[in-house]
Amino acid sequence: MSGDETRWRANYVLTDFGEHLGGDDDLDVPWAEFVGDRTSVETFAVRATETADAYVELQAFDVGEYGHEVLVNDESLSGFDLPPADGWQYWMDRIPDGRLREGENALRIERDATTDDAFVVGTATVHWREPVE
Repeated sequence: MSGDETRWRANYVLTDFGEHLGGDDDLDVPWAEFVGDRTSVETFAVRATETADAYVELQAFDVGEYGHEVLVNDESLSGFDLPPADGWQYWMDRIPDGRLREGENALRIERDATTDDAFVVGTATVHWREPVE
């Protein structure tokens, strides 16, 4: 290994939403907090000046429509963030390079309010690589 090669390590944060999006009587999920069209904002710290290969994994229940968004630092990820599926599912979506920043970052899920879809957001894990200093 030459002296100018960057060494990297993996890092991550796990968040627990447990929130119901949609109409408050659309799903029988009394264990999930009804929050309307957007989850609460979960914040997490990145203690590196540079990140690479970032992605989010998201657990959701009973997503029925395309069009819902995963927002990282108030910017939507590209493509279909939450594809429709019955029951509990687990999806992964890439976070573009440069989206995560040193310091506080924010994660939020936003329901497409033009649909009548209702679903539950369970947990989310944000992963990234950062240089070893």
